[in-house]
Amino acid sequence: MKVVIVRDKEEMGKRAAALIAEQMRAKPHFVLGLATGSTPLPLYQELIRLNKARKLDFSTTATFNLDEYVGVPPTHNQSYRYFMNKNLFDRINICKAATHVPDGMAKDPDAFCLAYEAMMDDVGGIDYQVLGIGSNGHIAFNEPGSSLASRTRVVALTKNTIKDNSRFFKRIQDVPTKAISMGIGTVLEAERIVMLANGTNKADAVAKALEGPVSVSCPASALQMHPNVTWVITRDAATNLKLEWRR
Repeated sequence: MKVVIVRDKEEMGKRAAALIAEQMRAKPHFVLGLATGSTPLPLYQELIRLNKARKLDFSTTATFNLDEYVGVPPTHNQSYRYFMNKNLFDRINICKAATHVPDGMAKDPDAFCLAYEAMMDDVGGIDYQVLGIGSNGHIAFNEPGSSLASRTRVVALTKNTIKDNSRFFKRIQDVPTKAISMGIGTVLEAERIVMLANGTNKADAVAKALEGPVSVSCPASALQMHPNVTWVITRDAATNLKLEWRR
């Protein structure tokens, strides 16, 4: 794995955007895997800037998001579809029909998960997957204990993740307890992966994922098994890393 340590989240976004843009320009019909949350926002802001400056074209790009809350409609202001529309899709020249976010309102969630995997296979898989890391080491909604071979499925959220996400809701009781999530095995099938991390609250998880054993106790450690992963992390998220990563 390659580790890039940057000054702040703005530089993190620019460095990650440059990695993705290089690959997009080389392959017009590009498939981009996306994440939600505050961490990738600087990346999305830079992708929007590049698009507005006519330096990056999304007209033939397809996207697949990692996850979505179960029981939350796409029009809800805390749904991941709403988040993606507001923070990226509505601000670039992408065909909305080519943007895919799991359907949290699916009548048969298990059947939907199988169909979502099939949709990714039909377009040749993910070319570049964007990830963030949870404070407990989760990627997407693959909580500690998730199988490293897991596929897209319905998952129960841990108390830790529910607490982390409660800042987006009026009451902690309003936070969904289940989500549809790509599995770790699904994520590892992407051609390339960029992992983003910023903040001291991620420092412990970053160190465990990069330097600890590959273990279900830290789902992000599974990235050690992938041949093409770049970590772009801020200095405060790198404080627990050994010195060799800082060279």
